[in-house]
This record gives sequence, C-alpha cells and structure tokens, in this order.
Amino acid sequence: MEIIEVVKSYLEALRRGSYEDIVRLFADDAVVVSPLYGRVRARDFYRELLEDTGRSEITLLNLFVCVDKSNVAAAHFRYTWTLRDGSSTSFECVDIFELAEDGRIEKLTIIYDAHKARQMLSEMKARSVHCGDARLPN
Repeated sequence: MEIIEVVKSYLEALRRGSYEDIVRLFADDAVVVSPLYGRVRARDFYRELLEDTGRSEITLLNLFVCVDKSNVAAAHFRYTWTLRDGSSTSFECVDIFELAEDGRIEKLTIIYDAHKARQMLSEMKARSVHCGDARLPN
C-alpha cells in the first residue's frame, strides 16, 4: 500500500472507531506522539483513545507527501471529537506519518492545540471517577 492509501485508510478507520483496522496499519513496535496522551505504543494509544471516544468526524483538508522521503506524509484535517460522555470539540489537526520498510506506520506524530480537548477530557475522567467510572459503550 502506498503512503497516500495508508493515510486515507487510517483516517477512515479512525472515523469508524475500528481498533482492529487502525492497529493493522501500524508496525508492531510503532509509537504515537500525542499532545494529550504523550509518547505511547500505538496499540495502547488507540485502546485508550477509543475508550474515551464516543464518535469521530474527520474532514480531510490537505494531504502532503515529503518530496525527499517517500515514507513520510502529513494529513491536515478538521477533527470533531465527541467523548463517550457526549461532550464535543472540533479543531484542525496535522498528523505526520512515518512508514517502516514494510509499508506500515512506525511513528505517528499528532499536532494540534490541545488546550480545549485536554480540559474536556480531564473533566470527563473526573466525572467518571466520581460516578464509579460507569463507561458508556462505543
């Protein structure tokens, strides 16, 4: 799969909230660098992200491929993130994809202004603790 196909497949799997389809695109030792969750193994990152997520809406704005490296690309998109408690935020995001030799993602760096999302996520997690962590199904 070429890098543009990988990026588009990733965004679609993220939109659907499909853990299996997302992690299938990543190398076994892949990492995600996120403003909210830090530097995390991809499998762990998506497990936690999808537990926190009720719904994702993604509108691809631009797709960039590095001219010097065919294994690096960036997706610029609008992400509307609805948490499992129903709270929602929307922001522009840039994800930088670095592919391993086998064509799977080995590193994903996520860039966006996380201020509002961090506050919203913290408030949801605090309510979960006070309510006995009664999680809603995805």
